[in-house]
Amino acid sequence: MEGARGPRSGELFARATRVIPGGVNSPVRAFKAVGGTPVFVAAGKGAWIEDVDGNRYVDWVQSWGALLLGHAHPRVLAAARAAAERGTTFGAPTESEVLLAEKISSFLPGVEMLRLVSSGTEAVMSAVRLARGFTGRQKVVKFAGCYHGHADGFLVAAGSGAAAGGVPDSAGVPPPVAAETVVLPYNDTQSVKELFSAMGGEVACVVVEPVAANMGLIPPEPGFLETLREKTEEYGALLIFDEVITGFRVGRPGAQGLLGIHPDLTCLGKVIGGGFPLAAFGGRRDVMSLLAPEGPVYQAGTLSGNPVAVAAGLAVLEVVEEDPGLYSRLEGLASALARGLEEAFLAAGIPARVQRYSTLLSVFFTASPVRNFEDARAADRRLYSRFFHAMLARGIYLPPSPLEAVFPSAAHGEEELELTLEAARAAAWELKASS
Repeated sequence: MEGARGPRSGELFARATRVIPGGVNSPVRAFKAVGGTPVFVAAGKGAWIEDVDGNRYVDWVQSWGALLLGHAHPRVLAAARAAAERGTTFGAPTESEVLLAEKISSFLPGVEMLRLVSSGTEAVMSAVRLARGFTGRQKVVKFAGCYHGHADGFLVAAGSGAAAGGVPDSAGVPPPVAAETVVLPYNDTQSVKELFSAMGGEVACVVVEPVAANMGLIPPEPGFLETLREKTEEYGALLIFDEVITGFRVGRPGAQGLLGIHPDLTCLGKVIGGGFPLAAFGGRRDVMSLLAPEGPVYQAGTLSGNPVAVAAGLAVLEVVEEDPGLYSRLEGLASALARGLEEAFLAAGIPARVQRYSTLLSVFFTASPVRNFEDARAADRRLYSRFFHAMLARGIYLPPSPLEAVFPSAAHGEEELELTLEAARAAAWELKASS
């Protein structure tokens, strides 16, 4: 049977479906995109997870990129434990909030001020509200397949779990709200120019994943982000980079630093929480100064800047600061993994593309280039499902969706790489034999 490799995951999933919609607390976890029963995780350490049946897996998901250093990193655990012993929440300012804000700002020079929140959805939602307040305009431009959380205005041609589950537009989103979102194809510079020529004066902001990672990994083509920067400046709109995934994942300066393009606002999450719920949005001082209580744009949260999450995030960024070779090692690992997967598919005669940017990669079962959401959806998702389960049976945990990225961590090493590539070679031939 596809899915879990023991009875307890199946039993827990059956129980969960009676009390939790779909049996999960975030849709992609339900394995709808790949079929079968989801693995219920009991523990994680470094590059590995263990399920409730005692099976161990090399984990290339790493909580969807949140765990840059791997599961249960000793320094992160120590920082979180010490913070929790002092108190888990205060609903009042703490010194650690200031330290984290200063650290992030020192890594990302364009982030002159920032506000801490609890999730990526909250960060992007708040950044867009701020952009509307700053510009006095309503229209938001996004790109098909880019996922920016589940706020109403973004569930229009969304990627990630929304697309993999066959529901790219959610019920419950009022048509007038959706109408304020303009959707363009990712990597289509001409459509951007035409949109701004037709209605540039109505656009409050353009929000984009600078490196798309919610429709599989799709890097920006030369000129695409440059055009966004040029047109937003020309027409007085704001450019928002959603770096919830790429921030401190692809490099210390984020995607914006690697690409040399500086947005007006940046949204961060995942890595900055060290495995705890924490996110942020920040940017130009003149824009951020409009936030309450300093300005008229309201945003608040009881658990924003939670001291335990902040302590964990600070520990991660301190490791980043102290280890200048961290990202080069991660990129080398990602490159070796991508190259090994490509060789496995080529040897078995299976049409596939492994796309990579810096430390991120994903597999598309197609012979054609993948440069936007339509290309990603045209890849063979059934073949991905078969590959996923063939790898799972061999102790390798990949994203349970073809529209997600693989996340190497600092805890992955040669052992995990070789185990994964050995499994991939066997899985590729298994797919070929059954095709």
